[in-house]
Amino acid sequence: MTGGGRQPAVSAAPLKPVSTIPAPHPDATARVAAAGLELREFARLRDGMTHAMDGGLWLHFHTWRGRPMAHLVSTDRDALLAYARAVGFPEERLQFKPLKDPRTGERRAAWHWDLGGPFLPLRQPER
Repeated sequence: MTGGGRQPAVSAAPLKPVSTIPAPHPDATARVAAAGLELREFARLRDGMTHAMDGGLWLHFHTWRGRPMAHLVSTDRDALLAYARAVGFPEERLQFKPLKDPRTGERRAAWHWDLGGPFLPLRQPER
């Protein structure tokens, strides 16, 4: 319940217990490369967002409740679904969230994965 004794207008879907989320495919890194998918990390958020707006896969690391996590963001929904199939991630966990293109200020359709635990990719070395 929220203030005033009312139910929240929007409720999140219940999270699956950790034991029901499958482990990543043992050859996940090789399968991602074989699928022709390249995850890119950027020092500047604007550069990562621009890459995602152009259909690239932007890997954005952060910490949530003291735990390391990453968002994998793109306007290319099919590329994000291909990533899920390559690593064995449940496709139903894909999240839709329109994002503002930093070049134009316009909101665009975009999707992301919340990656953590065994699905957290290794950080990529700087190029």
